[in-house]
Amino acid sequence: MDKPRNTPGQDRAPGADGTLTRRSFITGTAALIAASAAGIPARARARDEDPFEARYYEKLDHEEIRCLLCPKECRIGDRERGYCGVRENREGTYYTLVYGNPCSLHLDPIEKKPFFHVMPGTAALSLSTVGCNMECKFCQNWQISQSRPEQVDTEFFPPSLIADRAVSVKASSIAYTYGEPVVFIEYMQDIAAAARKKSVRNVVVTSGYIKKKPLLDLCRQVDAIKIDLKAFRENYYRDICSAELRPVLDSIETIAGEGVWLEIVYLMVPTLNDDPGPIREMARWLLKHAGTDVPLHFSRFFPQYRLKNLPPTPVSSLERAYDICREEGLRFVYVGNVPGHRTESTYCPQCGKQVISRSGYRIRGIELVDGACRYCGERIPGIW
Repeated sequence: MDKPRNTPGQDRAPGADGTLTRRSFITGTAALIAASAAGIPARARARDEDPFEARYYEKLDHEEIRCLLCPKECRIGDRERGYCGVRENREGTYYTLVYGNPCSLHLDPIEKKPFFHVMPGTAALSLSTVGCNMECKFCQNWQISQSRPEQVDTEFFPPSLIADRAVSVKASSIAYTYGEPVVFIEYMQDIAAAARKKSVRNVVVTSGYIKKKPLLDLCRQVDAIKIDLKAFRENYYRDICSAELRPVLDSIETIAGEGVWLEIVYLMVPTLNDDPGPIREMARWLLKHAGTDVPLHFSRFFPQYRLKNLPPTPVSSLERAYDICREEGLRFVYVGNVPGHRTESTYCPQCGKQVISRSGYRIRGIELVDGACRYCGERIPGIW
């Protein structure tokens, strides 16, 4: 279905590939939900018309508010919206316009997120609303991230229903993914609370562009977080992503400090963030602030959205980055979007034996016993 095949690096929404137009995405959204592989039926009730008050903002004078969810700290007048386009000030009260209204809902292998050290071989009920607090020029899910709530016909799915359906389709986890989960944090938090009561885990795929208070709250509610680290240079974040690097690094430190399972993806874009120097700096920073065991996925770029003028990433560039990070001491480094590459699999850092064998999204074998290498007994970090 995906063009190009996105194993295992970037988590593409079902059907949202480079050939999909915004019009076809918008007109097909309701059908996507109703006919998803998760088997979730369409509801009789459409979008919930009663808006849900946002949790992270402060009231200012003259019915203005300041959003305290992400580092942009949008200052918003009455009847205006923040940068993300899905949170609106109405007479001095800030509302989320996407609570309970997913635009994409699907059953995915957890390897697609990608999480390689979280319950390999299991399925994740994956969802997103529209909206994002960044605009990456290479975005592969731009039909979701750059749409607005009124552009998409959705059905109303309260948190309890999402949790119930995860159980009914035998999903081991719920993944908040495809778009940017930060912008629907209230919905995510309430689904996570309902899911935990049913022993379903919660995993988050995010750019990590979020302020510390909401991130700390989220860390107490979810089991694993994957951060898309776009580059290790401020100018890349500014020019390519309309954001900043420092808050993302702060998020990585916070997650690691809270003990939530963390994985990192680095989408390597030719000529823009493939310089070995910054990659070595990044490896050293991760080693110091996230530890030797944080899995790091180097993902191959394919032309998307507003970066169609660049070629796909040479596999040799990914392999060079892999070698650099292994030299610097990171124990679990992967190359993604290169089906069949040997570094798709997990190897024991002690004896070197293959302990999780992968081919794309498929698990071919697991040689772990209670989270340890079957051959030498070395503990392999993760959620097993």
